[in-house]
Amino acid sequence: MFKSVFFKAASAVVSTALVASFGSPANAQSVIKTDGSSTVFPIMEKAASDFQKSGGSRVTVGVSGTGGGFKKFCNGDTDISNASRPILQKEIDACRAKGISFIELPIAYDGLAVVVNPRNTWAQNLTADELKRIWEPGSKINNWSQVRSGFPNVPLKLFGAGADSGTFDYFTEAINGKSKASRTDYTATEDDNVTVRGVSGDRGALGYFGKSYLEANKGRVRAVGIIARGSTRAVMPSDTTVQNATYQPLSRPMFIYINANAAKRPEVKRFVTYIFNNASTIVKAARYTALPSSAYPRILANFNRNKLGTIFGGKNDVGLTINELVSREAR
Repeated sequence: MFKSVFFKAASAVVSTALVASFGSPANAQSVIKTDGSSTVFPIMEKAASDFQKSGGSRVTVGVSGTGGGFKKFCNGDTDISNASRPILQKEIDACRAKGISFIELPIAYDGLAVVVNPRNTWAQNLTADELKRIWEPGSKINNWSQVRSGFPNVPLKLFGAGADSGTFDYFTEAINGKSKASRTDYTATEDDNVTVRGVSGDRGALGYFGKSYLEANKGRVRAVGIIARGSTRAVMPSDTTVQNATYQPLSRPMFIYINANAAKRPEVKRFVTYIFNNASTIVKAARYTALPSSAYPRILANFNRNKLGTIFGGKNDVGLTINELVSREAR
């Protein structure tokens, strides 16, 4: 689904295919097609809009979720896939089966926010283990009184990411210990605005999504502090706590993946160059955490030298810090 809360003008540029389109009409070859993560959407929407204003080619930005985006990408339907987790082995295999090589480029960091209704006065923080008891497969917790002694008798209503979402993959692995392992009796969606509306409308609601949507909806939802396993300190999601690696285990990198053949096209090369020459500004405007400014020229250099494949071996890497990511990219 499409993001309408973060960028209020988005509805004005949405086509019937639920794709944001930026730029002047052009022939099919010059259109740059992107799709994928709802979390990365605000970054790519901002980049596409600014690129068009600078005289760049038309860019379409779809939102199918990270998994849905990779399905299109590995079928050759898109030029760029936006992802809130690294590409998985099954997706690498799907791309290989269609003869598609790719370039992996980290773009930003996110702190997944766990949110409640502002009228919730009792849950100022939650432990990772409490979240696991709530969200693990087969969980029967349906009332706040079951979460922690002293919490009131208020029905618990859950909202979260859908199965095609990279946010779902990351959250379930970070909290439940296995990707896609989750209870199923909750409102699942690839549109984070559904979660915003659900949590803001129910005193007993709990949900999760990327930090950008928390920042865009202050007053409608409230974040709770997360107490990591082995810790007693509750930490809130913020640029500072994501950068210094204290917001765990819910800090994660975000990526764009470029089809290697598409990368040879001048308009795609110009667009990727534009993104990374302006990445800090774009990422901050989208309310995510930018990588160190020194990292973006190195990442762009990897693109320009056609560095193929992934540094993640086809799996997630929960708890990876910004410094660790930058160090890997430099190799």
